[in-house]
Amino acid sequence: MVANAPTPLRVINSVAPIRICDNGGWTDTWFAGHGKIFNIGVYPYVEVQIEVYPYRPGTDRIVLYAENYGERYAVHPETPGWDRHPLLEAAIERMGVPAEVAIQATIHSEAPSGCSTGTSAAVTVALIGALDQLTPGRLTPHEVAYTAHAVEVELLRQQSGIQDQLCSAYGGINFIEMHRYPRASVSQLYVSNAIWWELERRLALIYLGKSHVSSDVHLRVIKELENEGPETKRLQDLRATAEKSRDAVYAGDFAALGRAMTENTEAQSRLHPDLVSQDARAVIEIAREFGALGWKVNGAGGEGGSLTLLCPAQSYIKREMLRAIEAANPLYQNIPIYLSRFGLRIWEQE
Repeated sequence: MVANAPTPLRVINSVAPIRICDNGGWTDTWFAGHGKIFNIGVYPYVEVQIEVYPYRPGTDRIVLYAENYGERYAVHPETPGWDRHPLLEAAIERMGVPAEVAIQATIHSEAPSGCSTGTSAAVTVALIGALDQLTPGRLTPHEVAYTAHAVEVELLRQQSGIQDQLCSAYGGINFIEMHRYPRASVSQLYVSNAIWWELERRLALIYLGKSHVSSDVHLRVIKELENEGPETKRLQDLRATAEKSRDAVYAGDFAALGRAMTENTEAQSRLHPDLVSQDARAVIEIAREFGALGWKVNGAGGEGGSLTLLCPAQSYIKREMLRAIEAANPLYQNIPIYLSRFGLRIWEQE
């Protein structure tokens, strides 16, 4: 686990995509009861690597290396409470590590922290998938997603929908139906290469330069929706955009997909105006000027985070638009993406 460490017994690798364009988001939650969500798994992915060694008494049995933060430290699941990275530590506690081995788990992501693209869910999915290799039996992608979701809501007591974990586990383009929280089915959209490549070419991910964190606004929205009930029009409007997105992609109708994205963002704003931040509105205005077909504030919305843009047909106009966005504010950043044909992938080095 250091430069002069012995050769590991095993090296387990896993990767999981992040999520963009989650039309129908907010309806995959406990207070929505049931929901419909469209989303797209994309790279840059989250990467986990677990080095497995024989355990030697007196040494650290579990070492966590959060590479993006430059932090490497020992984790002790038997001790109550969390240390520096509760999500990672809780996932390790949930899965367990056999007593006869020691591990170093390295986690890395190219996506900025707090990007509102389900990065934390992708991290948990990738880590759980890798840790699952240490014990007999194998979790299905669906089971990995449910386990990752349970880590957030049961162990950490956080608010979390289910769609981010499912998208990371499955990858691709998804239509998710949550029949009764948190149980959901995933229907992946299989389209021609021409539609896939054109969608990939037209999509853009804009990071607004500030990490998204849940806020009092989110808590107020949750309280209001809980009081209104699952059939409130505000949630129904969001559910409808997922179906429209699915149908548009199957038809290769990018104008219709753009309208669904924009309708979803407007529906988010009706939940609370602050869910579409001033930075998001500034980027949307530039995108509108360049003829973008649609825009979606990723995740729940609010300060920071990111937007998905559906760009016009001409590639040079897309490039001009992205340059204009980045010139408008030094914090705004175009994050190169491409669609992930796969979700969670796990393999061992030979």
